[in-house]
Amino acid sequence: MRHKHGYRKLSRTSAHRAALLKNLSIALIKYGKMETTLPKAKELSRYFEKLITKGLSGENAHRAIFALLQDKECTNKLVTEISPEYAERNGGYTRIIKTRMRRGDAAPMAIIELV
Repeated sequence: MRHKHGYRKLSRTSAHRAALLKNLSIALIKYGKMETTLPKAKELSRYFEKLITKGLSGENAHRAIFALLQDKECTNKLVTEISPEYAERNGGYTRIIKTRMRRGDAAPMAIIELV
């Protein structure tokens, strides 16, 4: 049973899951909006909100976020452009909109975007 279990495994090993969330975060920073499956979007939302909060912390924000993303351009954009927009907001930086069922495997799809 998974009562009160903390995260979704997404049918991946821990290293694969970490790489997936990193790459989805980079795509969300670059484009601001993307379509993915609903469970991935929900897990990405949790991960990404923590990144924005780290970006607001100020000192060592670049270093802390680069350690997770490994992408200089996206780290810089997150710390200098995206995070300051949410300085007055207490969480809820992303929006998930359910869209459709994917044709091949009937997976629920969703659009995740920055608010």
